[in-house]
Amino acid sequence: MIGLLQRVSEASVAVEGETVGAIGRGILVLVGVERGDTEAQAARLAGRLVAYRVFPDGSGRMNRSVADIGGGVLLVPQFTLAADTRKGTRASFTPAADPDTGLALFGALVEAVRARHAGPVATGRFGADMRVALVNDGPVTFWLRVAPPADP
Repeated sequence: MIGLLQRVSEASVAVEGETVGAIGRGILVLVGVERGDTEAQAARLAGRLVAYRVFPDGSGRMNRSVADIGGGVLLVPQFTLAADTRKGTRASFTPAADPDTGLALFGALVEAVRARHAGPVATGRFGADMRVALVNDGPVTFWLRVAPPADP
């Protein structure tokens, strides 16, 4: 399971002109589910997202997590993160989970983040054509991956 984490001062996601999720200061995470992922990967990624230190402390060092600052988390499903782009000029989506598995594991990730984080948690809509708006603070962006069991 892949999480592209971005530290934001604000972020929102809209579907057909309607805002379906929005946060102030916190993290926007684009989420890709890979073939072979399980709820164990979702739980591990949730723990990493909530605890990952991306916010500055009093000395300006990235030593504080979204949980530490009580910030928001916006989770947006994005299957293209699981694409194989190693050759050619068109991505292969063979590494991505099938839609039913992707939906179930995205839901498991959302629930796991909500269970671990006292701050606001918002989401995009799985399978929808979404418009994501954000103000990347820094910019600070990290690619986090919890590999499926069969993938080292």
